[in-house]
Amino acid sequence: MKKILYAIAALAVCFTLSQCKPNEYLSVPQPDKMDNEFVTSSVSETFKTLSYCYRTYLSVAGGGNYNWNDSASDAEYYPEYNSGNGRVGYLDMALTGVNSKSGQFTNLYTILARCSRIAGIIEQKDEFKNATGVNDWTQLWGEAWTMWAYCYTELIRHFGDVPYGLENQAVDEGFPLTSRFTILDNVIAKLKEVESKMYYLGQGGIQAERMSRTFANMLIAEANLMAGGYQTIRTDVAGLYEGVSFESAKYSNSSAKADFTRRSDWQTYYKEAQTYFRKVISGDAKGTLTLVTNDDRGLGNPYQRSLQYIMDMQVSPESIWEVGNQAPLQSERPYSQGRPSDGATKNAAPCKVFSGIRVIPTAYYQIWEDGDLRWDASATVTGSDGKGSEAIVQLISGSRLKGGIAINKWDINKMKTPYVTACRNSGMNYAFFRMDNTMLKLAQVDLALGDSGEALSLVNQLRARAGVAALSSVDDNAIIDEFKRECIGDGDIKFAELRAGKFTELGKAMRAELKTVIAGLEKDGHYTFSNGRTISNYVWTKLVDLSGNEVGVNTHNRVADDPARTPGWRGVYDYTTTTSSGAVVGTKHNLAIEGLFEYIDPAGDKAKALEADGYKKTDWAVGMVKEKNGLWDYNMLSGIDNSDVPLYFHPLPLTTLQQSKGQVTNGYGLPQE
Repeated sequence: MKKILYAIAALAVCFTLSQCKPNEYLSVPQPDKMDNEFVTSSVSETFKTLSYCYRTYLSVAGGGNYNWNDSASDAEYYPEYNSGNGRVGYLDMALTGVNSKSGQFTNLYTILARCSRIAGIIEQKDEFKNATGVNDWTQLWGEAWTMWAYCYTELIRHFGDVPYGLENQAVDEGFPLTSRFTILDNVIAKLKEVESKMYYLGQGGIQAERMSRTFANMLIAEANLMAGGYQTIRTDVAGLYEGVSFESAKYSNSSAKADFTRRSDWQTYYKEAQTYFRKVISGDAKGTLTLVTNDDRGLGNPYQRSLQYIMDMQVSPESIWEVGNQAPLQSERPYSQGRPSDGATKNAAPCKVFSGIRVIPTAYYQIWEDGDLRWDASATVTGSDGKGSEAIVQLISGSRLKGGIAINKWDINKMKTPYVTACRNSGMNYAFFRMDNTMLKLAQVDLALGDSGEALSLVNQLRARAGVAALSSVDDNAIIDEFKRECIGDGDIKFAELRAGKFTELGKAMRAELKTVIAGLEKDGHYTFSNGRTISNYVWTKLVDLSGNEVGVNTHNRVADDPARTPGWRGVYDYTTTTSSGAVVGTKHNLAIEGLFEYIDPAGDKAKALEADGYKKTDWAVGMVKEKNGLWDYNMLSGIDNSDVPLYFHPLPLTTLQQSKGQVTNGYGLPQE
C-alpha cells in the first residue's frame, strides 16, 4: 500500500504577522485538506495557508539554536553537563539519540511540502499566469518557493545529505539520500527563477516578517556559501557525490567514514555568493534594509539599539528576515537564548529563563576590546533572581542562574512592558538573518577570493559602529573574531569557522587554554590574560538601589569606577509596576560587583573593607575548578579530541531510515536505531 512519506498531521493554528489579527487564522483548515479553489480564492486566503507554514516553523524549527543545540563553538556552549540536549554540540556522536531531532526534521519536510503545493496551485491562476510584473500573487508564489528553498538549506545545515524531491508524492519502493550539492544546486536555480517575481523589502507592504525578494537574494548567496565552504562529507555511500570533485581532505576519519574538505570548484560558488551578498548589502536587492548606525535614544549604543527593536516588539531595520511572533505564542527568546532568570514559570519578576546558550569565560574576557559597545550588550554576568532583583550567574553546570556567563541580547528586563504571565511566551521575534552577519559572510567570501579591500571595509564598518578602532588588515581569524563580537549566541560562529576550515584548530586551542586557565585558578586563585584582565575564583557583590535610573534598568554603557554600572546593560526592571509586584522581595534590586576583572585577595585589606561595606564574597571562577572534569571539559567540544573531522550533524530519524527500505543510513558514527 502506498503512503505519503511526510504526512501532514497537525491542525492549522494562528500565526500573527504585523499585517494580521491574532485570531484571523484559527479556523483555517490544513493545506492538504483544502481544494485548489479555496486556497486561491483571494490573496488574503492564500496568505492564510502560507501563514500556516510560518507558524509551523516558529513552533518547531524556529527555536533556532536552542532546539538545534548547534551553537557550540570555541566561544559558546550548552550549560548542562552531559545533557542529552547538547550531544551534537559536544561532538559526541555515539551518545546522540537517533530521534533527538526528529520533530525538527519532519516539520521542515512538512513545511516545504505545503509550500510547494501552494506554489503549484498559484501557478494555475490567471492572475499569476498573465502577470507582466510583480503583484501580490507573484509575491505569494515566490514566497512559497523561497520558504521551500529555506527549509532545504536548514535540513542540509543540520543533517547533511537528506532525501530530496519526495514532497507531495507517494512512495512504496523506498528512496535514497540525495547529495547536498545536488539539492543546493536545485535550490539556487529555483530561487533565481522566483526572486524577480517578488517584492523587495519595503515594497508591496512586505517587511522582514515575510520572505521578500531581498531575503531570496540573500538565500541564493547563502546556498552558494554552503556549497562552496569547507564541510564534513560522508565517505561511506558510494556514488553519493557523483560529479563533484573535492580537494585533498583537510582531515579524515576512517572510523566515522567522513572527510573534512571542500569541493574543487568552490570559487565558482563563492563568486556567485559574492554577487548576491553585494546585491543585498548595497545593491538593488537592498530595499529598505539598513545598518543601524545611530542611537535615536541618545544612549550612545547603535549596536544595542539594533537589538532593542526586538524587545520593543518592532521589526529591526537591519533584519532581512525575522520569524514573527506575538505573546502568548511560544517564544524561545529570551527563554532559551537570552539573559537568565530563576523565576517561577508563571507570574514572577521575571518568569523563568532557562538560558541554553552560554559564553565560555575565556571568550568573555578576551574577545572584546576595551570600549567595544558590543561587549556588555552581548554577554552578561548577571541575571534575575525572579523576585525583582539582579543576581550573579554561577559558573557551574545547570540552567537559569547556573550554567555560566549568558547571552544579553534578549532580556525580559529590557522590554518596555515585560511579559510576566508565563515563561516562554514573551512574544519576541527571532532575527536570524540580519545586515551585520550578512556583511561578515561577504567579508569571508571576499577574503577567500582575494578581495581583502572590501573585506576590510565591511569589518571596519561594524567596528566603527561598535566604537573601536579600525583594523589595518584582515585574515580568516580576524573575521571570525568579528563574528564572535557581533554574532555571539546567534548560531553563526560555528558555521563561520567550519566553512573557513578553522573549526578544529580553534576548538583545540580553546580546550588547551581552558586547562591553562583552570590550572592557574587552582594554583593562584586567579588568572591574568594577555590583555591584562584577570578572572578570579571569587568576586564581591551587594545589592544597591538604582531605582532612579530608568526604572531600575541599567540602560546605558559602562560607567567607570561604578561597580553597579560596570558591566553595563544589565540591572532589572522595576517589577513593582507590573502584575508581578507581589513577587518582588526587598527594596534594593541592582547588583554591584567588585573583582570581576582584577584579583582581590580574600584575606587582604580590600576584601575586608568591602565586606565591612556590606559586600559578600561570592563564588565566581572557583566553579570552573570544581567542575573542571565535568562541564568545563565534556561540554567544551570534547569530541574534538577524538576526531579532527568535525562531526556536527544530527541523525536522520529512525522512521526515515525505515521508510527508505535500507537505502538511507546515518553516517558520521551516528546511531542507526
